[in-house]
Amino acid sequence: MRRIYLDHMAGMPIDKRVLEVMRPYFDTHYGNPSSPHSFGNEVRQAIDDARSKVAALIGAKTREILFTSGGTESNNLAIKGVAYRNKNKGNHVITSSIEHMSVINPSKDLSKQGFHVTYLPVDPYGIVDVEALSEAITDQTILVSIMYANNEIGTIEPISEISEIVHEKGGLLHVDAVAAAGQIPVDVQKDDIDLLSLSSNDLYGPKGVGALYVKTGTRIQPITQGGGQERGIRSGTENAAGIVGMGAAAELAKREMTAEATRLTKLRDRFIQALLDSIPQSYLNGHPTQRLPNNVNVRLSYIEGESLLLSLDMEGVAASSGSACTSKTLEPSHVLLATGLKHEEAHGSLLFTLGRQNTDEDVTYVVELLPGIVKRLRAISPLTPKELI
Repeated sequence: MRRIYLDHMAGMPIDKRVLEVMRPYFDTHYGNPSSPHSFGNEVRQAIDDARSKVAALIGAKTREILFTSGGTESNNLAIKGVAYRNKNKGNHVITSSIEHMSVINPSKDLSKQGFHVTYLPVDPYGIVDVEALSEAITDQTILVSIMYANNEIGTIEPISEISEIVHEKGGLLHVDAVAAAGQIPVDVQKDDIDLLSLSSNDLYGPKGVGALYVKTGTRIQPITQGGGQERGIRSGTENAAGIVGMGAAAELAKREMTAEATRLTKLRDRFIQALLDSIPQSYLNGHPTQRLPNNVNVRLSYIEGESLLLSLDMEGVAASSGSACTSKTLEPSHVLLATGLKHEEAHGSLLFTLGRQNTDEDVTYVVELLPGIVKRLRAISPLTPKELI
């Protein structure tokens, strides 16, 4: 059976070039980077080199990069770290209704600790309402956390405009760039971002490692205490092999991003148009053009997304119905509901995310396969109108 992986937002395969760079740090360069001897020094130098490569990807200074265990920890550290450090200045945090759960759940936790959290609405395309932000932000607002691009529907947010509003009020801006970095240009200087989260696995690097950009002068409180690694903000012996891998992945992403984005955008647009043309009552979720190059999110009326996923998997195609972090629940995507979709519409959505190894032939295969699956599933659904059977 032909096997096609179209679930890159859930997890990307590690690039073989990255894996080769990592290999020596499993069995040859094994010193603790905090140790003063040569074994430790060579690992510490490799970590510093990786730090500079990650910084270069987003236009940051090398010393502004802290390594973590992934995007979730980076988001938690940014949100809670800023809130705890600045609670004497204010108790108001603003985020959006379509953030990743690693932003929404820490925000909910803060609300239990006396912080006031505002969740901004989005338009039908998933773009954050900047007027609502202007109305919600006050002198008590210490942090605004808005994602660069949505991991489910691919919509890219107006971060520069958001940044201006936040800084006019003297607040700090945190950006979850896990879905965007490596896909589109991200520049923390140009957008005047104070904190930004990254994940190695979303750069074709290893799982279990991420980074947090903290702008010089921005102070956050550690949420993990220990030996004082990563400038005392994120203690714990560094995952040297993972960090080296993330550095290599960031370097490749920066070098190849423009060409790969152009290639994937063409694939994406052909994929979307072919699906909408060949399947009656199919619709695009997210912004039609202001979206990530690899994102194809469509909703298909009168079908459950889970049935579609199972049917595709039986034909060797891996896709998803939303974020992998919420796939264990039976609830529809909170992102799709926030854009105004009904529960049944959100349940009938499919997310395909393209990657480096995907080809025109992969898209052709799925485009030819899916209409038949849809027709079969609609035929056994009691909700399907007769004209679609």
